Amino acid sequence: MSSFFSRLSPKANFLLGIGSALAIFFIAGFFVLLFMVLKPNEKQVATQQPTAAGAQDVGQQGTVPIEPVTANDWSRGPEDARITLVEFSDTECPYCKQFHPELKKLLAAYPNDVRWVYRHYPLASLHSKAPKEAEAAECAGELGGNDAFWNFIDKVYEVTPANNGLDPAQLPQIAETVGLDPEAFSSCLSSGKYASKVQSNVSQAIAAGGQGTPFSVILVDDQTIPVSGYVSFEQLQPFVDSVLAQ
Repeated sequence: MSSFFSRLSPKANFLLGIGSALAIFFIAGFFVLLFMVLKPNEKQVATQQPTAAGAQDVGQQGTVPIEPVTANDWSRGPEDARITLVEFSDTECPYCKQFHPELKKLLAAYPNDVRWVYRHYPLASLHSKAPKEAEAAECAGELGGNDAFWNFIDKVYEVTPANNGLDPAQLPQIAETVGLDPEAFSSCLSSGKYASKVQSNVSQAIAAGGQGTPFSVILVDDQTIPVSGYVSFEQLQPFVDSVLAQ
């Protein structure tokens, strides 16, 4: 082969080198293009697993499959409220931590017109401590009723740094802070008796289309309106006013 190249003129050698380089370039480009075509769409992959959602606006009206609100739900506000907001939440989600006081503002502004229902949606792949914290809230509700559940949830959101930062040893302390027997609370929590309920809530959230937290569904008459992510009181207020004006 070397004798063949030695017989070529310098110009021919130059042209042959350019041709070889171009061939290598096009072959490499072909495989890069092939990889890009065959590579799964990153956005599609991302939606297959729940993630923490950012700020979004109130969604469009439609039909969202959601379990009916019953007396077994943890709720704030009157049962006959014109508007019911069902929140699926993760106690270690930073956006949920921000969303929580916004919904408290909403109830304070519309005490007779808005009902807030809380359901669990711990994203275990991101926040491994969140499922047990959800069970802890259920134990608080068992021991102290609806008010104890909400007081416990309020306190968790108040003290957790979010992003899986709450020390599990604080859970009995929080229970005691809201007036519960810490030993009875710890016994309930260690039993795991509410793990299936928490998982049922997660399944409901996924069935309703929730792909991140917080995820909410607003119920108005026969309409179900999805709300993805953190929404401020100021964003919710015009929507509530428009419903109440009808």
